Amino acid sequence: MPETVLQDRELFDGDTFDRSLAGAKSPLKVYKETLAAGNRYLAEQFDMGMPVDELVFKRAWFIDQLLQRAWNNSIDDASLALVAVGGYGRGELLPGSDIDLMILHKPRIRREKTQKIQAFLTLLWDIGLEVGHSVRTVKDCYQEGKADITVATNLMEARLLAGDRDLFDAMRKATGPNKIWPPRKFFEAKWSEQQQRHKRHGDTEHNLEPNIKESPGGLRDIQMIGWVAKRHFNAADLEDLVRHEFLTKDEYSVLHRGMLFLWRVRFALHLIAGRREDRLLFDHQKQVAEKFGYFAEDNSGVEQFMKMYYHTVRELNQLNELLLQLFQEAIIHSRRREKIKPLNKRFQIRNNFIEARRKDVFTRQPFALLEMFLLIQQNPAIQGVRASTIRQVRQSIHLIDETFRNDIRNRSLFLEIIRQPRHVGHELRRMHRYGILGAYLPAYGAIEGLMQFDLFHVYTVDEHILFVVRHMRLFGLEEYRDKYPLAHRILQNIPKQELLYLAGIFHDIAKGRGGDHSQLGKIEALDFCRNHQLSEFDSRLVAWLVEHHLLMSMTAQRQDISDLDVINRFAATVGDVMHLNYLYLLTVADINGTNPQLWNDWKDALIAELYQKTLQVLRRGLENPIDKQERLQELKLQALSLIGPKIEQSHDIEAIWSQLGEDYFIRHSPEEIAWHTRAIAKSSEARLPLILIRETTGRGASEVFVYMHDHENIFSRCAKTLDQLRLNILDARIITSMNGYTLDTFIVLENNGKKISGRERKKEIKNALHQNLSKLDKPLKSVTRVRSRRLKHFPVSTSVRFTRDEKNGRTIMEVSATDRPGLLSAIGTAMEFCGVNVHGAKIATYGERAEDIFFITDHRNKIIEDEIKFECLRRSITESIPSRPDAA
Repeated sequence: MPETVLQDRELFDGDTFDRSLAGAKSPLKVYKETLAAGNRYLAEQFDMGMPVDELVFKRAWFIDQLLQRAWNNSIDDASLALVAVGGYGRGELLPGSDIDLMILHKPRIRREKTQKIQAFLTLLWDIGLEVGHSVRTVKDCYQEGKADITVATNLMEARLLAGDRDLFDAMRKATGPNKIWPPRKFFEAKWSEQQQRHKRHGDTEHNLEPNIKESPGGLRDIQMIGWVAKRHFNAADLEDLVRHEFLTKDEYSVLHRGMLFLWRVRFALHLIAGRREDRLLFDHQKQVAEKFGYFAEDNSGVEQFMKMYYHTVRELNQLNELLLQLFQEAIIHSRRREKIKPLNKRFQIRNNFIEARRKDVFTRQPFALLEMFLLIQQNPAIQGVRASTIRQVRQSIHLIDETFRNDIRNRSLFLEIIRQPRHVGHELRRMHRYGILGAYLPAYGAIEGLMQFDLFHVYTVDEHILFVVRHMRLFGLEEYRDKYPLAHRILQNIPKQELLYLAGIFHDIAKGRGGDHSQLGKIEALDFCRNHQLSEFDSRLVAWLVEHHLLMSMTAQRQDISDLDVINRFAATVGDVMHLNYLYLLTVADINGTNPQLWNDWKDALIAELYQKTLQVLRRGLENPIDKQERLQELKLQALSLIGPKIEQSHDIEAIWSQLGEDYFIRHSPEEIAWHTRAIAKSSEARLPLILIRETTGRGASEVFVYMHDHENIFSRCAKTLDQLRLNILDARIITSMNGYTLDTFIVLENNGKKISGRERKKEIKNALHQNLSKLDKPLKSVTRVRSRRLKHFPVSTSVRFTRDEKNGRTIMEVSATDRPGLLSAIGTAMEFCGVNVHGAKIATYGERAEDIFFITDHRNKIIEDEIKFECLRRSITESIPSRPDAA
């Protein structure tokens, strides 16, 4: 802690405090009031723009003053030592940071000393200080530090606050690098620790709710550099690395500025949350952005602030990689015999890392900036890039200008990187991290760090694109064959995989410009492909994929894909099997790369069903569409073969089927038809309602089937009951037979995204449904489930839209609203109140936004014509679903 910034009589006047303490009836009150006043002062100084490093050091100094006085007034024993450790030991404290203390004592400690220590710690807690403490001997420090790298790291940063200096020095000597954790072992352990920490945060600094301390590029990465420097070089601070020639002055400046920025963010977070908080949650982002001067009525201020945040942590992550590489060379490989293998005139492999052979390689031959990544792909032995070469790349980014981008050599090299059979996604990510990708593709550079302030996209746009390409690569790997079986098979059959990767790179590249990003991205993709001399056919294929990258997921999730007209229209847009194959792969990669929680067996089965149905249409020929009667006959024959000999009386089957109508057969699979038919044939009136549950289905989710006499409020009661049981309804198909029975099918998943499992759970669901459907006149309790804290920050205006489906004789109602527990049951209740029949539902959730579609008719099962009924539905739904979920 620099002494020049510490002394601040406005923050703490020792003489005044001591006089107040001496004359006080309650010393505790003096401490508490002083602490509160100091906290207020530091918060005010932060808002007034005091440099954050001064604030961080001043707070540590302020706490020092309180602790030293509390120690001296509580403990009069010179054989003990009060020691600050961890971040507090470094002299860095933020408003909510833990105050980590260690009390050192000699091997034998008398009871009265223990009692005094306990009284001292109790006083600190009563004052309101968040104290973490340990009580140890020097031997304890040695043994615990030797066993635990975290303890050893904390002790490295120990600082004596009060008490026995000799005891403190003995501890420092006993835990030094010549006693425990020598530099090599220390570095290896901390590097492994960092790798595990990065993995816990998805190996990306671009999460939308990042942990500013633990995520890649966060404060912990800076501390990691400092710890290694201290252990190996005995460096006093990060600036010492410049003197040791491990950092250039410019790099130190970037590192220091980045640390100050993250300190400011963390300081603001602690003030806003009123406690320690290291996660930049949606709850706090707007207020933090305003602390940094980003004010806006909409979310643009948050997006600008977060873009600055992501730019900072990406630079810090890059510097962390560079420095750890240098440390590895200096600490681990310093005595290793050099193995050098030339690759060409520009590059060589040194100890399995690629390096430039001269300092002026990139200046003399700028195309080497791309060539390096191609060489890494082509040489499996290369484990990474030498730190000196990373530094040269950083210093050469400016060479990538319009002349560079127009050079045929560079265009050829970039395409070769995309065409390689291995590590395409890996090297694109490395190019992104070093700044090469954004420089070569300015459109990509424009979306670097661009967040979309919603709950659907969990990564920034640039990071999302890289994850999409990564998933495209995973489809081809044998270890992912079981997870993506259809994608694995299709990938082998597309003629040029590089066209798929280019579509992945460009599909969202026009986000943030305003307008339709699919159309704008199509233009970008077409220009790129033509400029890189791809054939006109290939260029148009990539552009088509970018333009239609949402088509398949939107068709599967928002339209009734049991309707042959929907399939025929989709097939007509796709045109041929090759376009279908590419679009399927892009769709699956896009969903997986948007949010890891989005892809599940249900989504897999839904997209695959659309693919298979479209494939069948395309193979028959668009001029020869599937005939509805032909399809019905095929379904019935398949279902009959599945029913088997257990039901011999074919007239029972005919009697049941004759009452169901064509819509039932079109909208159910042969397996479902056979399952329903067997159960209905065996049931009796006395046993209704008949409730069936299949844990696992071909639809990738569990299925709940209800058969009973038709009644107007069955759908709403089922929806409410399933909601109360914490089941998420994904799809519903409601069929009313000609003889007055309803056959309702609900596709569901548990709240954790898993299928229904276990006899007891199935029994619980059946009992609840049976009870609620047996007493249709008895009101049900409202759904009471905990709402996500995130939803309150993303209010979606509730809207209800209607369109006519003339061909199927029904009305389509689309409801857009903030997703929340009980949403579907609220809509069901509104439909019941307004007197409409529900024939099906498509339930889709995009982060905070629910986009639900209902196929409805009036009570005569006709298209709704009555404007009063439309107004009733609009009003009932919007009043039961407030735009703000916390207003319900």
